[in-house]
Amino acid sequence: MKLYSIVFLLITISACAQEMSFEEYNPKSTLVVAENIVEKAKYPFIDIHSHQFKMATQDLSQLIASMDDLNMAVMVNLSGGSGEGLKNMLDNVKQNYPNRFVVFANVNFDGVGSPDWSDNAVKQLEQDVKNGAKGLKIYKSLGLRNNDINGNRIAIDDSRLDPIWSKCGELGIPVLIHAADPKSFWDPMDSNNERWLELKTRPRRKRSADNPAPWEQIIGEQHNMIRKHPETKFINAHMGWYANDLQKLAELLEQMPNMYVGIGAIIAELGRQPRAAHKFFITYQDRILFGKDSYQPKEFPTYFRVLETADEYFPYYKKYHAFWAMYGLDLPDEVLRKVYYKNALKLLPGLDQTLFAK
Repeated sequence: MKLYSIVFLLITISACAQEMSFEEYNPKSTLVVAENIVEKAKYPFIDIHSHQFKMATQDLSQLIASMDDLNMAVMVNLSGGSGEGLKNMLDNVKQNYPNRFVVFANVNFDGVGSPDWSDNAVKQLEQDVKNGAKGLKIYKSLGLRNNDINGNRIAIDDSRLDPIWSKCGELGIPVLIHAADPKSFWDPMDSNNERWLELKTRPRRKRSADNPAPWEQIIGEQHNMIRKHPETKFINAHMGWYANDLQKLAELLEQMPNMYVGIGAIIAELGRQPRAAHKFFITYQDRILFGKDSYQPKEFPTYFRVLETADEYFPYYKKYHAFWAMYGLDLPDEVLRKVYYKNALKLLPGLDQTLFAK
């Protein structure tokens, strides 16, 4: 009897050992294909989408060292804030590495609806640009969380904000705007939802169909705003969440010649459709900018590999973001140069050209 108990226990342990959660299942591919790991970008590049919240006081030499390892010539810090805080950031940059960092200002939407809010916001923006800000970054809180003085959601195309967008066009500075989140966050969380794993592991990202408004409405507001201000250059962060529908994105680029797109946080979408993405990059090579979003140096090589190589079936670095494999786009050198730095130089005049003479 004792022997039977031991055998049963061993069988039970063996069976349990073979069970694992979906999150844990991550088999190593047996596919044998060429590997071209790209630790450093082929050309010096401008990261149009980065966040450094402590730039006013941080030791920038450490940041420069890691940037050099990646061949990053210029980092655009979108988290500049405004007023004295922004000025402190810019002072640190000017005193140490004036040609390696660009800082964008932000708008505080508290108080929208007050009689003088628009005038004061425009005056603050003018002062921020005078202090050295080279652009304006709009967070996704506009359209999602920002309310006016009456407690109503502020639509992205709210006419009370028009003076800000017009002023950016007048000052010749771009607006980088992040609107909403991937549409899957609004969709039912079921077996058909491609973001199920992300929503399971990060449940706070899930939204009901109309929280705080339908996805299509929020994205439509952004497009309305861009159309209303043809003299202002807009950089649509995360490819406007249409990297999974490049045909639709192409239509939008044709409709809005003042809109550019950044590739931050959507490289996984591009890497699973290499032929379609390659064609898109060739067609719209003058409208696409390199951006990463969160500054994690170890994640940049995946971007380089997707853009530069013809590699097949290699992993993304966040399984909850993308459980599929990546393929390289094998972009021509001239397209790479435009995506890495030439397009950004057109939107951000006054940068040190010698950084790109390599």
